[in-house]
Amino acid sequence: MAIKKVTSHPTQNEGLIFERSQTGRVGYMLPKFDVEAPAVEEILPPELLRDDGLDGVPEVSEVDVVRHFTRMSTWNYSIDLGMYPLGSCTMKYNSRLNEKVARIAGFANLHPLAPEEEAQGALELIYKLQEDLSEITGLPGVSLQPAAGAQGEMTGVMLIRAFLDKGDGEASHDRRVMLIPDSAHGTNPASAALAGFTVKTIHSTAEGLTDMAHLRELCDQGGVAGLMLTNPNTVGIFEKNIKEICDVIHQAGGLVYMDGANMNALVGVARPGDMGVDVIHLNLHKTFSTPHGGGGPGCGPCCCSEELMEFLPTPRIEKTGDKYHLNYDLPHSIGRVKAFFGNFGMMVRALSYIYTHGAEGLREATETAVLNARYVAEKLKDTYHMPYQADCMHEAIFSHKHQVAAGIHTLDIAKRLIDYGFHPPTIYFPLVVEGAMLIEPTESVGRQDLDAFVEAMKDIDRESREEPDLVHGAPHSTRIGRLDEAAAARKPVLRWKKDMDSLSKGA
Repeated sequence: MAIKKVTSHPTQNEGLIFERSQTGRVGYMLPKFDVEAPAVEEILPPELLRDDGLDGVPEVSEVDVVRHFTRMSTWNYSIDLGMYPLGSCTMKYNSRLNEKVARIAGFANLHPLAPEEEAQGALELIYKLQEDLSEITGLPGVSLQPAAGAQGEMTGVMLIRAFLDKGDGEASHDRRVMLIPDSAHGTNPASAALAGFTVKTIHSTAEGLTDMAHLRELCDQGGVAGLMLTNPNTVGIFEKNIKEICDVIHQAGGLVYMDGANMNALVGVARPGDMGVDVIHLNLHKTFSTPHGGGGPGCGPCCCSEELMEFLPTPRIEKTGDKYHLNYDLPHSIGRVKAFFGNFGMMVRALSYIYTHGAEGLREATETAVLNARYVAEKLKDTYHMPYQADCMHEAIFSHKHQVAAGIHTLDIAKRLIDYGFHPPTIYFPLVVEGAMLIEPTESVGRQDLDAFVEAMKDIDRESREEPDLVHGAPHSTRIGRLDEAAAARKPVLRWKKDMDSLSKGA
């Protein structure tokens, strides 16, 4: 007997929710009116009533909705599936314990306008996190208000501006030049400009370090307010001249701001304050395992030296005796930078991470992150071009120089990695390296996953020579292939219409 072929079955190639719509299908049931229902016009003013009907709203049941979004959720790559080797972003694993602690009712349900006497536990937590971050950075002043790294960076630059504005003469008011290396994060010059500074770029050496001769030349031109420096820098190398760099800036009358984006390579090992740094921001999502990305609430604390503390945002959480209180009496403060006291849930998670690891555990995480990056660098150095020969810290940088001969570029390599089950690394950044691939495995990745990633990268190199068309056309395993990303960004289709055949077919 012939077996009937099944042509309709559940699939992960989920269409639009509109395509699941069936007339009359609903996910609710309401009791019947036991009184005569009034006309809608009797309840709402005519000008508030819709006149376009609801023809475009999908009619679906609860199970339709659940299955639709569950199936689509399987399309997403997440940290629970594998490593995110995004250099400069530090996509480390977010411990589940942190999430459990953040959901403790006394923390999660506390209203931000609760009086101090009813929020002593929360204020104590903020205070203890401030103390811990102060110890980790070697800087006594801490504000947890900034809602992200970029805002923490902006806060730090505003502290420098406030410090200079309070001073006297050319040594302060007339200093409006901020020096920034050519490999810096893009937010650095943006923050400096927003704070009223003029940006001058410092060249990098062939070794990937700050060019000391050029730094001195720029300082000699006068008007230097400060330096914005990432350390380890954006090519993953520790600035071995950091103390000399700080001395040069201080001698020129400026202050040193350090971008703390790469603190995952320093925690428990080295402190910016001991290097001569005056102010730094931290990314709790990068270094202390709070959730990263997604546009949700973040936390980018700003830490500073004692001479800058009076300019920190208000209010400050302080302790008197055994009580914690909010201090608004800071006449030289730059003011609030965030509503209330910052994103408290992120602080709970960060303190949980710090307490879970302790001093030894934090140092071990740092050392493991550096070890993992150097392992990748060592394994791939003969396959991909390494623009700098110095030992990397927490991230390794390569370029497509060896593969370009076969017509394969960084974007092709990144897309092909998707077929191997890996999220691509950061590509084409920093700009000082042509065809850059910035790889940061973090301490979260074990050797088995590192070896699999290395093997995939080597396989792609082989394919670049033997089957270049295969790499050019990647990815092949995804529901949507190689997109015209520029067109998609510039001309996004944001609304569905019944006559849009391409969308109705799930294209």
